[in-house]
Amino acid sequence: MKKTALCSALVSLACLLSAAAFAMPPTGQDSAKVTPDMIQTGSDIPTDWKQPQGNFDYIKRDVMIPMRDGVKLHTVILIPKNAHGLPMLLERTPYNASNMAPGKSPHMADAVWSGDKDWADGSTILVWQDIRGKYKSEGKYIMTRPPMGPLNPTKTDDTTDAWDTIDWLVKNTKESNGNVGMIGSSYDGWTVAMALLHPHPALKAAAPESPMIDGWMGDDWYHYGALRQMNLDYFSGQMSKKGEGENIPRENQDDYTNFLEAGSAGAYAEANGFKQLPWWNRFAAHPAYDAFWRLQALDTLLVAHPSTVPTMWLQGLWDQEDIYGAVHAWEALKKAGHGANNHLVMGPWWHSQINRDGWNMGPLKWPGDTTAQFRQNVMIPWFNHYLRGTPLPKPLPEAMIYNPVEQHWDNFTNWKVASDQQLTPLYLQSDMGLGFEQPTDGSDSYVSDPAKPVPYLPRPIPQKNDRWRTWLVQDQRFAETRPDVLSYTTPVLSKTVRVQGAPIADLFASTTGTDGDFVVKLIDVYPGTDPTDPTMGGYELPVSLDIFRGRYRKSFADPSAIPANEVQEYKFRLPTVNYEFKPGHRIMVQIQSSLFPLYDRNPQTWVPNILFAKLSDYRKATVTIEHGADGKSAVLLPVVSGATNSD
Repeated sequence: MKKTALCSALVSLACLLSAAAFAMPPTGQDSAKVTPDMIQTGSDIPTDWKQPQGNFDYIKRDVMIPMRDGVKLHTVILIPKNAHGLPMLLERTPYNASNMAPGKSPHMADAVWSGDKDWADGSTILVWQDIRGKYKSEGKYIMTRPPMGPLNPTKTDDTTDAWDTIDWLVKNTKESNGNVGMIGSSYDGWTVAMALLHPHPALKAAAPESPMIDGWMGDDWYHYGALRQMNLDYFSGQMSKKGEGENIPRENQDDYTNFLEAGSAGAYAEANGFKQLPWWNRFAAHPAYDAFWRLQALDTLLVAHPSTVPTMWLQGLWDQEDIYGAVHAWEALKKAGHGANNHLVMGPWWHSQINRDGWNMGPLKWPGDTTAQFRQNVMIPWFNHYLRGTPLPKPLPEAMIYNPVEQHWDNFTNWKVASDQQLTPLYLQSDMGLGFEQPTDGSDSYVSDPAKPVPYLPRPIPQKNDRWRTWLVQDQRFAETRPDVLSYTTPVLSKTVRVQGAPIADLFASTTGTDGDFVVKLIDVYPGTDPTDPTMGGYELPVSLDIFRGRYRKSFADPSAIPANEVQEYKFRLPTVNYEFKPGHRIMVQIQSSLFPLYDRNPQTWVPNILFAKLSDYRKATVTIEHGADGKSAVLLPVVSGATNSD
């Protein structure tokens, strides 16, 4: 054998011996015996994992509470450890009760969401519940389920569900003192208001925060008949799934383009599958304020079924979603003689900001955290008084409304409802002037083009952006320069003009079209320079604004075409204010015919249902605002004199 062949053979033999060595079982001390405990034939995931909670300062219970018809509602209860004789705070929500206590911390204050941190101090039992048909609760979900009656032929509603829930909690939570408070914002505020229609005896205090009270008149769905079409995402998010659905997919980043290219709001919705949603089909069939809406208006229902439960109605002065509900519910109750147990609170906040930090409102900065201060100094002591009998530091006034100019709270023993206000006309004048003197003649016109609607924010308008929260304080200089926006301005003020209440827009106008919208903005124009905050130099701050759909000028329930080229009166209430226009500032009123894409476009030609207007229906119209012999257009202001009682 040649040397090279011999070497190759030896190498191969060595490799074989090495491989055999690895294949042979170990011997001696290296040998291992497989025992039964080493073998797992099932899953390494236990069927019911339980986290030891010996170091937790609270106990968490997940329960299914039975309602009177057998449906069970998922409820999360957080009880401070070693609790005895504590009150309960209940929130009923369509937004996932489990997410209200999402943290895994052993400390209760770190386990709850931001809105409840002040409550999680060991002195209160916190309860959250999924309403019917949402997340882990049984039953069928119906959007803001109407009370039992013509629109709800069943034997249950959110009033009975709240009653049954409180009854179960009182009987089955041995750590409680038997007293329950209710709280919640937006939809959750609506559930509080529903509970007040027939409250359980154990319900001792309630705080509806920015509640949905009348979705057609001025909360989520419409404002005086103009559709808030950007809320269509809420439809799919709430109703496409039992859990959390998704927003409508977007073709473009800018929603101005998305809604403009879609045509009508109905075309946009149904192109995205909304015919599958029963709520949309009911909603779309009732564009006017007919029985479908009137029978759900909670301000009317609360007066028909008044409770004696102490109630704190909370609202943001610049609430971009539900700026109507709390104020109107409180006013209706006061006017009907039920003011003793109902209180109005309005803070310098956006929608539901009461549950978050309150250092500022967009560019407006406050001297402290207004929300934390209010929760700790007013709200929690007020609840404690009714839930555990502790004395109030001082009585809660009839109305407590923040003064954003003086930056303090004003307390009112008699805050007037809108119908009892003394109003002072601020008239539109010639040469785009504005003043308290009656005008003698004149008019101003602009062309409203549905193909180029006025945006409610400077573009682009993305689907998700923090500007949504603060759009109501957006500097209006971007709109003032447009030819389809009329801006009337006073001379520089020499003395303070203080307004407290609800301004009323009173326009006399004609249009070449047969329908149209009117947007009126009451604005504080800052001095041209501000050495302490240069960004506020010349700022045009909206104080109060709203939109009105012209077809409803005579009747919200029975709309009618606008007679072309004939002067008509358009009179509508603007959101409530507590404001001071200071010397050196000016007051401005802006008028326009669109606020897009927040509100759907009016085609400006009469169609039975604007939701389904055709592209050919959208036409330009010349709008003329009168301030002379044919009508003295004005904003009627609730001007007051003298100092207010403030904290």
